[in-house]
Amino acid sequence: MKRTGYGANKKYNKEKTIVVPMRLVINTEQDIIQRLNGVGNKSGYIKRLIREDIARDLDKQN
Repeated sequence: MKRTGYGANKKYNKEKTIVVPMRLVINTEQDIIQRLNGVGNKSGYIKRLIREDIARDLDKQN
């Protein structure tokens, strides 16, 4: 069975996205691991935290 759209998706991902892997140490970062396991959308959660941090930095500059 042929997978339709796979080539287009692969091309889009290569041109328009990046992957940012992150390792967490089980023994010392359990709080972070538990928090991430408790949210449904890990990517969205991390992006929101970063955008909030950017907004705080912009507020400090003004």
